[in-house]
Amino acid sequence: MMTRHFLSLPDLSADEFRAIIQRAGELKRLQQQGEIVETLKHKVLGMVFEKSSTRTRVSFEAGMTQLGGAAIFLSPRDTQLGRGEPIEDTARVLSRMVDCIMIRTFEHEKVERFARHSRVPVINGLTDLVHPCQLLADMQTWFERRGDIRGKTVAWIGDGNNMCHSYMNAAKLLDFRLHIACPEGYDPDEQILASTKDHCRIFRDPAQAATGANLIATDVWASMGQEEEQKQRQRDFAGYEVTAALMSLAAPDALFMHCLPAHRGEEVSAEVIDADDSVVWEEAENRLHAQKALLEFLLT
Repeated sequence: MMTRHFLSLPDLSADEFRAIIQRAGELKRLQQQGEIVETLKHKVLGMVFEKSSTRTRVSFEAGMTQLGGAAIFLSPRDTQLGRGEPIEDTARVLSRMVDCIMIRTFEHEKVERFARHSRVPVINGLTDLVHPCQLLADMQTWFERRGDIRGKTVAWIGDGNNMCHSYMNAAKLLDFRLHIACPEGYDPDEQILASTKDHCRIFRDPAQAATGANLIATDVWASMGQEEEQKQRQRDFAGYEVTAALMSLAAPDALFMHCLPAHRGEEVSAEVIDADDSVVWEEAENRLHAQKALLEFLLT
């Protein structure tokens, strides 16, 4: 059998995406009821981190434990990758010892090279290009609160970054409209935009993008590795903060999402992120349940 990897959302079909969301909801309910589900008993997940994380590490490690398996955390200090071993060699060795590998790194090309030489499924925990695991959690959160997202309108406010790219891929797979509000010079990747053009539209005015939207989502203006650009980005993104005034332009029952960590007073006001229609804490929790469903999908 061909090994299935999860490097970006298009690695799934629309039906598989929805099935993972449904299973994530089932796993969440079972956990809340105190039922033990050990579908991955004796399975081992290797977790390679070149970028640090709170939610990614805890959700994958806790998820494997709850499913009866185990997870091994590997930082650059813990592997030969940090000493110059080729990615291909690390993939060949590590995939002979574990059942699945999650990688959180910078260049997307690294996870692609790793996957080409791995005997076991490889999961993209985040790259500079896309963040597909976060979209599994975001869509689970939407489906729990509002049902299927098909035909709805989502407004992305801010940088055309890896989160924006994953929302673009999700829009095509799940058949919703995505309004992307970003300043000139911060447009999303041209290839991803070309492949999703029937579902995505770029705006320069955040108010125009947010009007009538069912969901408004954003992310920090300077992602990890872009700290030196912070002051310039603060100037360039002036006017792109998600405020209560912007939310008031959306549909009456619109939700707000943020992948976290958030900078209150920059990309989002404290009033918005702490409001009743903000689901950021459910969204963060659902990283655990969505990734458990993904691990089951790849390993059982």
